[in-house]
Amino acid sequence: MKHQADKKRTERVFAVNDLVFLKLQPYVQSSVVRRANHKLSFKYFGPYKILDKIGDVAYRLELPPDSRIHPVFHVSQLKKFIPPTTQVQTQLPSPTASLQVPVQVLDRRVRQSGR
Repeated sequence: MKHQADKKRTERVFAVNDLVFLKLQPYVQSSVVRRANHKLSFKYFGPYKILDKIGDVAYRLELPPDSRIHPVFHVSQLKKFIPPTTQVQTQLPSPTASLQVPVQVLDRRVRQSGR
């Protein structure tokens, strides 16, 4: 059974000064952001910078000074921040370039419904 469970596990290792997202439980840890509706609250917050590594599975994060939570988190509560790599298109495509007009109607079908 351990072999089957280990297939789904991933080894997460972060370096100092990496940016990570922090996973908070919306019903329990509401000290970072207050929401009226917990179902619609965010699952991950950040990105936050890793200050140092504590042991094999814990990291200290650079949290905002007004957050009222402890800055050390288990590696399972962190997710690597990947910056967006999408390129913004500067010019809009011409609408007449892709417009195709049919030359001739080849056939038609009338569908009757009812009795």
